[in-house]
Amino acid sequence: MSDDGLAARLGANLKQLREARGLTQDRMAKLAGVPRATWSHLESGIGNPTLAVLYRVAQALSVPLEELVATPRAESRRFPSGTLPTRSRGRGVTVRKLLPDPIPGMEIDRMELQPGGRMTGIPHTPGTHEYLMCESGSIELVAAGDRWTLTAGDVVAFRGDQKHSYANPGRSVAVGYSVVVLAKV
Repeated sequence: MSDDGLAARLGANLKQLREARGLTQDRMAKLAGVPRATWSHLESGIGNPTLAVLYRVAQALSVPLEELVATPRAESRRFPSGTLPTRSRGRGVTVRKLLPDPIPGMEIDRMELQPGGRMTGIPHTPGTHEYLMCESGSIELVAAGDRWTLTAGDVVAFRGDQKHSYANPGRSVAVGYSVVVLAKV
């Protein structure tokens, strides 16, 4: 890719990221600690920033540095049913990712447990928190020696760095959602 193409990509990404946050160029320049004219040049594709400037811009936008020069994302995308990653875990349990793009520090999954289905959770790093919400059926959660039976609408918050397991003691399919907030390392 030419330098001009890279500068144009950087400009398009900066404009999209700034507008998505509802901020002006002036406000973003202040947050990044760069002159307003520098921000304007970056967005127009005529800037030639140093690595230090790019780093400050990425910090101000709360994105990884590589996102500034990555291929711009489409404004919206559709993910038809069955296209997100699904895997079988344990006995009679299917786990499906709910979101196509990762959220840093989080995992969000949909679990479908067949009657009698069981799955052992994998303890995460110390300080991790997990939330289990039962949408339908009943789910038995065992975490660090505590046992809960969740029915539709129930939520249990627990330490995700402990031994834990999920089971469906009912006679119908159970559906639950797991949100794991990983500890910052």
